[in-house]
Amino acid sequence: MRIAQIAPLAESVPPKCYGGTERVVSWLTEDLVRRGHKVTLFASADSETKAELVPVVPRALRLDRTVKDCLPYNLLLLDRVFQRADEFDVLHFHVDLIHYPLFRQMADRVITTLHGQLDFSDLISFYRAFEEMPLVSISNAQRKPMPPVNWLATIYHGLPIDLYRPYISNAGDYLAFVGRICPEKGIEDAIAIAKRTGIPLKIGAKVDNADRAYFESRIEPLLSDPLIKFLGEVNDIQKNELLGNALAMLFPIAWPEPFGLVMIEAAACGTPVIAYPCGSVPEIVEDGVTGLIARDLDEAAHAVARARMLDRAHIRKRFEQRFTVEQMTSRYLDGYSRLLESRPAAAAA
Repeated sequence: MRIAQIAPLAESVPPKCYGGTERVVSWLTEDLVRRGHKVTLFASADSETKAELVPVVPRALRLDRTVKDCLPYNLLLLDRVFQRADEFDVLHFHVDLIHYPLFRQMADRVITTLHGQLDFSDLISFYRAFEEMPLVSISNAQRKPMPPVNWLATIYHGLPIDLYRPYISNAGDYLAFVGRICPEKGIEDAIAIAKRTGIPLKIGAKVDNADRAYFESRIEPLLSDPLIKFLGEVNDIQKNELLGNALAMLFPIAWPEPFGLVMIEAAACGTPVIAYPCGSVPEIVEDGVTGLIARDLDEAAHAVARARMLDRAHIRKRFEQRFTVEQMTSRYLDGYSRLLESRPAAAAA
């Protein structure tokens, strides 16, 4: 099958540190190539892939200090894809909605994975106007705010089975927080949980420019506590050690999380997740098995002691059964096939 993967330009594929969408695009692209498909990746030039790489910009836009406005580069991305669209059986977009007007006439071979939050009223009229475009959700919870659209499937993210080494026998003596520093990710509650339990918290997280003021005014003053250690952004090797050696990973989010890649990264390390039941959390965390779902700060603090009782080997096993890249790729290939099988009927209509 001839497949185009169209990635965001904000990060390279894969990203050097933080970047959930681009990591998923990379894993999917490489597994499709491994299975013998002819794959073309449209991304930044600093991306690394065994597929054909079409470099749209010299480097990831987030890392290019000369970039003031991303829109011109994203439009350039669409133009590059449009010029070569006839070469592909499937065009798989990971850039949300910007491509819809240009590619509407190709809806029978265009698939879009929605990676972001969808509970914005501004989006409703847009998606109603393009209701024929095939969409993939990354959790069932992500779909809830949407008007009736052409859902092709819900496909959970999956990561390489050997990306993280499980720490089966280590219950850990600290808590971990991994992600991005912003109010909705729950960093303040994570710090509060650590203080209530008296267990150290290690934070592996990036601070975007958009969240710099929040970090400096609300979070930096909390970092003076000896229980709290801020590590900054972490790569996969550092993340494996940080998560694997932790008693539990804290995920006290306050927003409708579409998926939460770090939850399955923790599971791959054999580490339980303590999370609030927002968005996809009840779909990803099996309460009492791979983690504990707490309704509030008090429940989360009490859950820390219970996390020690969970079987870390079984957590890793459940990751292998539910969230590997092979499972994700197979589901996307099934979606591609169903999309292509519908083309003759669509053309006749």
